Amino acid sequence: MADPKGFLTTGREVAATRPVAERVRDWNEVYVPGSLLPIISKQASRCMDCGIPFCHNGCPLGNLIPEWNDYAYREDWTEASERLHATNNFPEFTGRLCPAPCEAACVLGINQQPVTIKNVEVTIIDKAWDSGDVTPQPPERLSGKTVAVIGSGPAGLAAAQQLTRAGHTVAVYERADRIGGLLRYGIPEFKMEKRHINRRIEQMRAEGTKFRTEVEIGRDIDAADLRRRYDAVVIAAGATVSRDLPVPGRELNGIHAAMEYLPLANKVQEGDFVAPPITAEGKHVVVIGGGDTGADCVGTAHRQGAASVTQLEIMPRPGEERPESQPWPTFPMLYKVTSAHEEGGERVYSVSTTHFEGDEAGNVKFLHLVEVEFKNGTFEQRPGTERKIPAELVTLAMGFTGTDQSNGLVEQFGLDLDARGNVARDADFATNVDGVYVAGDAGRGQSLIVWAIAEGRSAARAVDAYLTGTSALPAPIRPTDRALTA
Repeated sequence: MADPKGFLTTGREVAATRPVAERVRDWNEVYVPGSLLPIISKQASRCMDCGIPFCHNGCPLGNLIPEWNDYAYREDWTEASERLHATNNFPEFTGRLCPAPCEAACVLGINQQPVTIKNVEVTIIDKAWDSGDVTPQPPERLSGKTVAVIGSGPAGLAAAQQLTRAGHTVAVYERADRIGGLLRYGIPEFKMEKRHINRRIEQMRAEGTKFRTEVEIGRDIDAADLRRRYDAVVIAAGATVSRDLPVPGRELNGIHAAMEYLPLANKVQEGDFVAPPITAEGKHVVVIGGGDTGADCVGTAHRQGAASVTQLEIMPRPGEERPESQPWPTFPMLYKVTSAHEEGGERVYSVSTTHFEGDEAGNVKFLHLVEVEFKNGTFEQRPGTERKIPAELVTLAMGFTGTDQSNGLVEQFGLDLDARGNVARDADFATNVDGVYVAGDAGRGQSLIVWAIAEGRSAARAVDAYLTGTSALPAPIRPTDRALTA
């Protein structure tokens, strides 16, 4: 184990962020490069080697956290990387993007600050890349079976890598012009630089995975024809239909879904545009939705030079202490200040948008809102609290409602949907169509990156067993699993 007294002698210390005035002038990751390495051994020593590591159950991937904490404490980065990769294909993604439900389940967190599991994870994988420990793992022999993976987000990439390593010939189909899904075009560069995706893609190519960009299944290729061409199909197309806000004035110019706005900023960083077609520069920006996607819009608006940024949330402001209704080791809803919020702007809770007001040219000019409170199972307006705020660019970041059905994929396959509009599947990730499986948000609904990777890995095992009769691939979860992060 790590230092048996580490949790008594060492306090929690997290990665240092660059000064706000510096980082809002660029799109690099917000953390000070190299700031973790001098402190991470001590931080890993805080792991208690508790009898029952609840962090395992807090993480849908079942990460072997105490084991790689111990190796990090001893600065054995090679062994730490091996243990990390045993359950997670892409720890550099989760180490930057996951909200760390494992830390909420840390036993030390009962009466102290939990271990900085996420920071230890990202240090291990960054060291592994720097030292050359991350190498292609091509299969020893090919099975002669072919698999198509639809979607190149974390679920699709995890499924593809596992199936390729099992010896199958795998092709990943992505409708965008680059591989990565929302990792590429939904996550801003300041949260994760895209070089991390690029080098994983190169590793996967060296292992034998094929990638097909700008191909949308359902439009460019008939889904039923795809099924005939491959021995199995994995649908990992995500839950990409944005929740809309059908209030008066919604048709005004300047009101966009978050996933219309954010990808354009990323395309500037990819070199596709000099300036984004939708920009916050010089504008009063309003972000509707208080989650992570909303925070991404806030940070993007800051970097584009917004005149002001206001984020609206219909729910009340969460508390800073774990509520009694969400006891340890569950994942609590707490007030969170992201790096984007540190950079400025105003956050307004318990409000609902009533309508938008435009100018003579049809551009949004003001947003009208009212305070609300949750009563009798619904949000009720508080009379006399109506007001309007400047709004020259509005982004809707209110979540997603399910799998895209407009492109014909669902209809052409003949897929059943569940009550929430997701692709229905059984306990082995299989749909109602023989040989067609679904993983990630397409089957689960909008969720965390760790769930996506875990489902991709598990679906890969199910496909491998379908193709060969058995499988040696690990299966961390089933679709019905909820662990501590539901």
